[in-house]
Amino acid sequence: MTRKHIAQGVGAVALIAVGVVAGVAWTERPSRGRPAGGGGISAGPETVQASREAAKSDESVEVVLTPEAVERAGIKTTAARSVPASATLTVPGTVMSNAYRDTKVNALVGGVVRQVTVELGTAVTRGQPLTVIFSAELAEAQMKYLAMQAMLNADHQKLERTQKLVALGAASRQELEEITAIHTGHETEVAAARQRLLLLGLGPDDVSPLTDASHVVSEVTVRAPADGAVIARGVNPGQVVSAGQELFTVTDLGTVWAIGDLYEKDFPAVRVGSDATVTVPVSTGAPLRGRVAYIDPRVDPATRTTKVRVEVPNKGSDLRLGMYVTLSFEARSGGHVTLVPRDAVQAVGNRNVVYILVEGGEGRFAERVVKLGSALGDSFEVLDGLKPGEFVVTAGSFFLRAEAARTRSGG
Repeated sequence: MTRKHIAQGVGAVALIAVGVVAGVAWTERPSRGRPAGGGGISAGPETVQASREAAKSDESVEVVLTPEAVERAGIKTTAARSVPASATLTVPGTVMSNAYRDTKVNALVGGVVRQVTVELGTAVTRGQPLTVIFSAELAEAQMKYLAMQAMLNADHQKLERTQKLVALGAASRQELEEITAIHTGHETEVAAARQRLLLLGLGPDDVSPLTDASHVVSEVTVRAPADGAVIARGVNPGQVVSAGQELFTVTDLGTVWAIGDLYEKDFPAVRVGSDATVTVPVSTGAPLRGRVAYIDPRVDPATRTTKVRVEVPNKGSDLRLGMYVTLSFEARSGGHVTLVPRDAVQAVGNRNVVYILVEGGEGRFAERVVKLGSALGDSFEVLDGLKPGEFVVTAGSFFLRAEAARTRSGG
């Protein structure tokens, strides 16, 4: 090989070496120009200091942020709190009407049912007609009232005439007193006859125009005594009813009862006045809140259970009579549990983690694996991995999760 060829070979090797060095510098330059982990809120050398401390294991990842990065990420923290522990007791139940708001509608007079104007479930208002009853008894009572009224009118005329005669000296004072006593007695009888008509179902507006037989009515309209819904109907057209017979039940469904069964072992967990949650298994609606109004002091010898009654507001008519529901009661256990907001918990693989503010390290956040228990409203119960008083990230936890993932990958 000639000296010229050797020189050319050495030059080629030198050029290759320079190219390799230049390539390494080019690939590393972006890393020096921005913090590892790339764009988003962390872009720029001022956002993440020297920046994340890569962990030796998945459970010890830390992320270090500058104050500017914390502000840009909108990171907020809150302390894990300790609350009295409680266990949820659930029992099956059935919806019933509030018996204290049931109104029985009875026949005030015997007769034959001519017409029924409502069906089961019909919503009614106070004074609305429910049924019409033909009653011979009612007609007879009106005729008796007319007879009493006629006698009173005659007595009144006789009394006025006697008073004039006494004034003229043509009649004695004793005769006037006798006629006055008879008149007073007939007034009492008319008042009693009128009151009987009212008791038989006629209204004052029906009795006032009753001046002769042409105004006698033989039918009485039975009206709803209160607002509500018809939950029982015991009559049909053509049926013979007697005075006092139950015709309908009208109830106010604005409040209903949920009746459940408590086993003996659960008696200490529920008290009158305790809060309860009523859930309809077949409904997607929100659970309803109620209050324990009564616990039966008797135990069923066959089932060893007692009845618990929960009073539930039902303004939206979400609960229907006879519906199956689940009753839930919060029973205090005497201990305490640690709670964190739902927003603080992130899923990383098959683990649940929170990001805690490292004590004494401003801008330092550590990923902590936690074991969760029950969901309680907008919080989670933490069984292991966190102590009350430790500060966890709520707003911005998703950002820290992404940064921790980049740290693991060595980005």
